[in-house]
Amino acid sequence: MSANPIRPVLRRTALAQVQRVTPVDVRSARHLVARVYGEMERDFGVLAPPLALHSPAPDMLAASWLTLRETLVADGLAARAAKEVAASAVSLANSCPYCVTVHTATVNSLVRGRDAQAIADDHFDDIGDDQLRAIAAWARDGAVRDTASGLELPFPADQAPELVGVTAVFHYLNRMVNVFLPDVPMPDGTPRSALPVVARVLGTLMRRASRRPTPAGTSADLLPAAALPADLAWAAGAPAVAEAFARAAQAIEQAGREAVPDSVAELLPRVLGAWDGRPPGLDRRWLDQAVAELPGADRAAGRLALLVALASWQVDDQTIAAFRTGSGSDTGAGTASGADRTLILLTSWASFTAARHIASWTPLADHRSVR
Repeated sequence: MSANPIRPVLRRTALAQVQRVTPVDVRSARHLVARVYGEMERDFGVLAPPLALHSPAPDMLAASWLTLRETLVADGLAARAAKEVAASAVSLANSCPYCVTVHTATVNSLVRGRDAQAIADDHFDDIGDDQLRAIAAWARDGAVRDTASGLELPFPADQAPELVGVTAVFHYLNRMVNVFLPDVPMPDGTPRSALPVVARVLGTLMRRASRRPTPAGTSADLLPAAALPADLAWAAGAPAVAEAFARAAQAIEQAGREAVPDSVAELLPRVLGAWDGRPPGLDRRWLDQAVAELPGADRAAGRLALLVALASWQVDDQTIAAFRTGSGSDTGAGTASGADRTLILLTSWASFTAARHIASWTPLADHRSVR
């Protein structure tokens, strides 16, 4: 890892942002966690809290990093600015102000003009670059089923695995961030007046990292090999992206088998199948009705999984506490408790289940790409 004197400060600041679980400290990180932390700082520019929060469950840390790296970070056919715009637009659709701040800051460091601010303000018509404007609208509108099915790809078809992949990754990460991080990329208690400075620093570090060669596929061995599931076939055109999602999907499916009750594992895909992508609203009667069919012992897990998938910004301490009480996991696992691991496993499974479902709404074979 770099001897950059600011890096220890950035590490402490990053890990201090994580809420509801205790992330693995850099100094005590070993094996898979240590490797991912090192790759993250090298290739992404910073120890990113949206990834580090997964460290109580090392395979989930590897899965989140592997999919982010091979879509947003690694060298490919799509421009980094286009990927960052897609990430920002998805984050707006998912009401994730943390990710909007971080990724519009990176956009601001990559393109000239006021396009980043137009994206942050959800004023896409004010984006000056025609292709970036089209990508922003495509990524945001693809979060709703009935609009996604009619969208034309605003980029060459061979870039689809990377750009659809970015949207899938951020549908996943936004949900995890909404549960485990604050609204802004700063620890609690930091004056809000510091946010512009923090955003500039993050944008600069990520821009510098983006200018270094980052070969695709070099991190695949973080997780065991796996076949690409049929619903992730949109990734098949880019071998590194396909391999990343195949390996991550296998790891997250295993997480579901370990931490998710069978009744909840059956319920969430069924609820998602009837969901149109729109927020269910603040009234939780839909949630009460959905979990009513579950065995009493599974309802806390069901409530948490459904909220993470459909309304992650509504997850509160009471929902987390009820799940922890019901999961009965309190054994130690390194520097992170078994309860933290179980919580990360279930929320990762619910987030990824929702993300891959949304990504399947883009029927690539039926679309003409705009060149």
